Amino acid sequence: MAQKLFVGGLSFNTTSDGLRDFFAQSGTVVSATVVTDQFSGRSKGFGFVEMESNEQAQNAVAHLNGRDLDGRSIKVEVARPKTDGGGRRDAGRGGYGGNRGGGGGRGRW
Repeated sequence: MAQKLFVGGLSFNTTSDGLRDFFAQSGTVVSATVVTDQFSGRSKGFGFVEMESNEQAQNAVAHLNGRDLDGRSIKVEVARPKTDGGGRRDAGRGGYGGNRGGGGGRGRW
């Protein structure tokens, strides 16, 4: 069964192909993706690698965590499942910051 890994601390110059090649030394890479900003296309400094088996994933964590890739020491760990929390902390409050009250007839300026 395939196992997904989180890879942090990536150089902004690291590509998905470079990430795939680097992890291939630990086994068969099913997929490798450097996460990029949707507007600028620039790397966000982290990515995900999916190894073919749990054993290969554990081997990658053991042998590649802390190693140098494109001039940066990378962090490799088993990826945690995505939570359902969404992106905004105040999503349940109906707006950006909620109700701030009327403040009466006196202005603060």
